[in-house]
Amino acid sequence: MAKMVVVYRKPAHVDAFERHYFETHIPLAKKIPGLRKYEISSGPVMVIAGPPDVHLIATVYFDDLDAMKKGFASPEGQAAGADRRLYAPDESGVQMFVFDTTEV
Repeated sequence: MAKMVVVYRKPAHVDAFERHYFETHIPLAKKIPGLRKYEISSGPVMVIAGPPDVHLIATVYFDDLDAMKKGFASPEGQAAGADRRLYAPDESGVQMFVFDTTEV
């Protein structure tokens, strides 16, 4: 299974971010071909050391990295990527990690 974990720092305008994320971005992203599951963090995100600046963590799942690449190359994937740049335009406010997993 391949995953993309997206970590969003606390935005300047939390209400506007959440409104756009939940009403626009999630519905767009859920149309990406090959998407198996979409999870988001609930409640506060805590860190072991220091004050947290993380607002939300999203994880999307695909069968493998090739399926993820194809999904994000599709018109639906391109639309979701373009939308992310609307509500989180500054790369310093978001980190993305893409990886394949192996169950152990």
